[in-house]
Amino acid sequence: MKICIVSDSHDRGPMLAAAVAEAIGLGARAVIHCGDIIGANTLKASVKFGVPLHVVHGNNLGDPVAIAQMACRSDDLLHYHGQDARLTLAGRRIFVTHYPHYGRAMACTGEWDLVCCGHSHEALVSREDNVRGGQTWLVNPGTVAGLGAPAATWIMGDLETMTFDIRPTPA
Repeated sequence: MKICIVSDSHDRGPMLAAAVAEAIGLGARAVIHCGDIIGANTLKASVKFGVPLHVVHGNNLGDPVAIAQMACRSDDLLHYHGQDARLTLAGRRIFVTHYPHYGRAMACTGEWDLVCCGHSHEALVSREDNVRGGQTWLVNPGTVAGLGAPAATWIMGDLETMTFDIRPTPA
């Protein structure tokens, strides 16, 4: 299963939708958003693509009530998890948070196959040693909006092969 991993859209709905559209064109069947959405309007265009969106809120809350209400009316497409999310997609255990330090700590537990985070606006794909003697993937897609970063980025992930590619947000 291929997935789109984004973060830090900061009310830039068209940029978020452009990344989601490109990911769907490449075979993505779900979207993980690692926070800092700000408002529900940011998600409107992306929900219309018809793939599940799993969202955490981050430190720029904006309007969490409107996002929660939108999730309730989304025919099970928008999943608003709050502070963090624990998902199973394609048999992979995935933890989603906004904060990189929290993400790294969760990766070190060995309980997850993949940990996704955001906040830093710096894209990263790494394997972290964990306390169980293995490694856990830690990915940060940077900022899909390109704010305070050299480039606007997102990640295309493949849960079958556990490969993660940093991609530029389409113009």
